[in-house]
Amino acid sequence: MKYTMQNLIEHSLFAALVVFIASCANTTETPSFQTYTVQRRTINTSILATGIIKPKVGAEVRVGSRVSGIVEKLYVKNGDEVRKGDLLAKLDDSELSARYRLEVANLDNAKTVMKYSKIEMERAKSLVDKDYTSAQSYDNLVKEYDISRSRVASQQASVDYAATELEFTKIFAPISGVISSVSTQEGETVSAAFSAPTFVTIINLSRIEVWAYVDETDIGKVTTGQSASFTVDTYTGTTFEGTVTAIYPKAEIRDNVVNYVVIVEIADEKGKILRPEMTASVTIQTNSADHVLSIPSNVIKRKNEETVVYVLENGKPVQRIIKTGVKGNRLTEVTD
Repeated sequence: MKYTMQNLIEHSLFAALVVFIASCANTTETPSFQTYTVQRRTINTSILATGIIKPKVGAEVRVGSRVSGIVEKLYVKNGDEVRKGDLLAKLDDSELSARYRLEVANLDNAKTVMKYSKIEMERAKSLVDKDYTSAQSYDNLVKEYDISRSRVASQQASVDYAATELEFTKIFAPISGVISSVSTQEGETVSAAFSAPTFVTIINLSRIEVWAYVDETDIGKVTTGQSASFTVDTYTGTTFEGTVTAIYPKAEIRDNVVNYVVIVEIADEKGKILRPEMTASVTIQTNSADHVLSIPSNVIKRKNEETVVYVLENGKPVQRIIKTGVKGNRLTEVTD
């Protein structure tokens, strides 16, 4: 019968059935031993890290005003759910509304001037065709008509600008989410001269991720695509699954320890509501070996620069040199 190397490894270890762990205390004539049966298992290696739930880029928006004015009405409060396009607040628009009406009136005036300029130009053209007036007079009327057309176009732009500013007095939600903070109250005056004042902050709780802070000694084991899991204190007994999607190149020093931020994409929130700034305990799976011969890591010894275990044969522990593969938290793969 032919044996492969893996068959020989398995036969060699399973012949004894058990791996020696430790001898008992001195008792009587026959010593007894604690033993462990060699088994095929899946071994996972992992690292542990502390993490924080964070909103993704674009999931937290500070909504401000592009025009100055007095807050006339605020339609939301902390904790309210809003949809994209919902009205959040309204500024007093009396000044901008008056300016808009003025620009519309100027537009009507410009259109009237253009209308009569066109009539005069067309009348002059018929007279020129009959040699009743000079070509110079006609050319001057054409110029006046073109100028009036330009004034109408310019005034139309002024009307559009005034209408846009008037529309800015209504603050709409740019994304769907939950109101996390309200920075302005009704009756307050906001000034948009230098920067847009923040009215409210909206967070989309469906677009969150985990920032895991991995120690510099472990970061070399982490790559994108690895599986990860995490728990939060709020939901005891619930383990959330995820995938490593990014590793930030810049280190963060926390309590004099160098850490690197590893982004974990959440696969399923399992019907729970995860909120920003929740603390998470993260486990990142760095390696895996399926259906391999495994023994407890604590039975492996080092002797004369060799890796050894003790196998129980005929009631006695016998030293056996082995080679190991993947080392998990509790189990180690035996490869030879």
